[in-house]
Amino acid sequence: MADRDDAVWNTLRGNWNQLKGKVREKWGLLTNDDIEHIGGHKDRLVGKIQERYGKTQWEAANIEDELRRINEPTTTTTTRTTTKTTKL
Repeated sequence: MADRDDAVWNTLRGNWNQLKGKVREKWGLLTNDDIEHIGGHKDRLVGKIQERYGKTQWEAANIEDELRRINEPTTTTTTRTTTKTTKL
């Protein structure tokens, strides 16, 4: 399990520039300086969220789950509608 978590955080760190905006949307109390200081590091991110929002240590897992969700690629589904025309 720890290897999986490490892999998730390595992915997050690698995508940090793309994730910054989503992190700002989710946790709006984080400042730009906070975001730059965090730099994709798990302990820094969890610590800053706990500091700004008064979250307790046990909620760190919830923070990690949220990060996984916002890092998941979004998929869009295209629906095609066809119309049949008949002559009278």
